[in-house]
Amino acid sequence: MDNSTPLSTKSLTSNFGEPVPDNQHSLTAGDRGPVLIQDHHLIEKLAHFDRERIPERVVHAKGAGAFGFFEVTHDLSKHTKAQFLGQIGRRTKVLARFSTVGGERGSADAERDPRGFALKFYTEEGNYDLVGNNTPVFFIRDAFKFPDMVHTHKRNPQTNLKDASAFWDFNGLSPETTHQLTVLFSDRGIPASFRHMHGFGSHTFKWVNAEGKAEWVKYHFRTEAGIKNLTAEEATEVCAHDPDHATRDLFEHLAKGGEAAWEVSVQIMPLEDAETYRYDPFDVTKVWLFKDYPRIPLGRFVLNQNPENYFAEIEQAAFSPSSFVPGIEASPDKLLQGRLFSYPDTQRHRLGPNYAQIPVNCPYATTAQNQQRDGAMVVNGNGGATPNYFPNSHGGLVEAPEHTEVPAPLHGATTRSEYPRADDFEQAGLLYRLMKADERQRLVTNIANHMRPTPRMIQLRAINNFYRADKEYGLGIAQVLGLPQAEIEAVAAMFGGNP
Repeated sequence: MDNSTPLSTKSLTSNFGEPVPDNQHSLTAGDRGPVLIQDHHLIEKLAHFDRERIPERVVHAKGAGAFGFFEVTHDLSKHTKAQFLGQIGRRTKVLARFSTVGGERGSADAERDPRGFALKFYTEEGNYDLVGNNTPVFFIRDAFKFPDMVHTHKRNPQTNLKDASAFWDFNGLSPETTHQLTVLFSDRGIPASFRHMHGFGSHTFKWVNAEGKAEWVKYHFRTEAGIKNLTAEEATEVCAHDPDHATRDLFEHLAKGGEAAWEVSVQIMPLEDAETYRYDPFDVTKVWLFKDYPRIPLGRFVLNQNPENYFAEIEQAAFSPSSFVPGIEASPDKLLQGRLFSYPDTQRHRLGPNYAQIPVNCPYATTAQNQQRDGAMVVNGNGGATPNYFPNSHGGLVEAPEHTEVPAPLHGATTRSEYPRADDFEQAGLLYRLMKADERQRLVTNIANHMRPTPRMIQLRAINNFYRADKEYGLGIAQVLGLPQAEIEAVAAMFGGNP
């Protein structure tokens, strides 16, 4: 007799029917991580997500790019042994690709959307990719939520229309989005061009120096052209008359002999501070306050050369946060850990298993040497007659143990959990209160107008998150929507009380 309990018809399962115990938290070693590769639910979810679009990118489909150089202006070699960062005046060839996130290849550049800020450094120790955004934070902090978040920025599966209800339903149920939403709907939500916006590595990374000492680091790129943005009304006008305005601006500016440039700096945190800092330093929905960890000048990032062929050099450009060089390593950041797998995986799907052999992706400042062979589109001689296994008795390639990753202590039980110190509202409230009165009014108006076509229940739940960040903030959105204050306060009491 079978005494097993049948699954509910609403039970969430894997592709093979196995119940999913938790669809919001990756399986990690301790509360902070890193993420365990044994989390087959996460791997299945990300791998399927990476293959949902053919052939354009699943996200960041619409973009523009250019080449240039990175020049070291300040010696930070005591913090990292990365050679391309090690000598004042040293220049490294670079490629940058800027993009909107949610739209298709034919979408408008002036959409209210984060801007991808993907950089490839062609160093003598291999290619280093820094795949960030124009915002210092992100919507979510765990890769398990990444496919769901992106789906709400895409089209409704029935209507094939953008769906504000899905967007605000997800965000209302995911309080960690409050900080990024405050940035996105602020005056900086729609950059006037790719040249007139800051860039950020967003994640926390590990720097290692020649003595093996490690520190945590965040990257900042501050535009030398100055910040310029479009209002909601201006963006509507630009979308109607020149949907490729930012792509056009970058190309024409460089074609006329101009350059796009950013001052590069870093915040550096001692390894031990991660245990005591008021915010978890690996939570990508948070920033490190400048008063705690000031920006330290590093270099200058300059674009001055357009691509000769867009498809060959920009559309086929493949960026991945897993492309490191000695002296730079990953942190336990849960979203970063998922991206380490997801980005190269989607490139193998989009461009093929040998995408690194495409010229724009080749580490041409050095030579790729390994035992990987065959697969579609091999164009590098396929290793010739050399052995395709390691170790072997024929000499040739050797390991480089001097570049072994610096050990990182782990503690805690295997678990699916939130970050410690995961306050979702404090920094959003701090950012709101930094704004001038007219900036606050435009922020709440932008949010309310985007939220207007959604059901009342979804509005109330989403507004509650902003209310918990700052009472005036939430009530301002409600006022634009015509919702009574008493109703907002009742919902706030139900979902977590007053801010």
